Amino acid sequence: MKDLPPDQRPREKLLARGAGALADAELLALLLRTGYRGRGVVSVAQDVLNSCGGFAGLVNAAPELLQNVKGLGPAKRAELLAVAEIARRALAQQMASAPVFDNPQRVKDYLGLQLAGRTQEVFAVLFLDTQHRLLRLEELFQGTLTQTSVYPREVLKRALALNAAAVVLAHNHPSGVAEPSRSDEFLTQTLQSALKLIDVRVLDHIVVGQGHIVSMAERGLL
Repeated sequence: MKDLPPDQRPREKLLARGAGALADAELLALLLRTGYRGRGVVSVAQDVLNSCGGFAGLVNAAPELLQNVKGLGPAKRAELLAVAEIARRALAQQMASAPVFDNPQRVKDYLGLQLAGRTQEVFAVLFLDTQHRLLRLEELFQGTLTQTSVYPREVLKRALALNAAAVVLAHNHPSGVAEPSRSDEFLTQTLQSALKLIDVRVLDHIVVGQGHIVSMAERGLL
């Protein structure tokens, strides 16, 4: 970064103007610190983002994917994986200390960190206590999700084991389009009916796409 004018170097730019002034590649370059011969650190950072599909993909990137990006040695890969996990844990701690719907956007951000960028469809459940604070997030099913591939008895079993009072359902669309399908609606209705039998409320079903997250409750689909 020494070849850049001082006011254009990411670190100096951040200190002078705040983190929001940095482009995605510049922000990531601060973590990577160095590039390699013939390729500056900002360019390497852009290569990482291109390979992962942006920050959403990066926070869920498998170690094998990062290993294929030139310029990322073991130390840099470890740092990126650690930062992604820190972000997930920070949001989880916030959701465990206050009712999740005190800040609905935080729920979306947390689920986006967990599910965006996955190459396989994943069905997850946020199990909540009586005050709607987070008890645990569990990924229960993977693959193509239908009414028959997500087993209500497994969701009920975990809700009872955790003594949950409510849940938020969530899944991703690897295609990147977050619009709920008719199958998503049927699945939600099935789980609502099953969980109602054990007095557990379904508060929402969140669909995570690429850069877009949809709340079925906000759409009036619950």
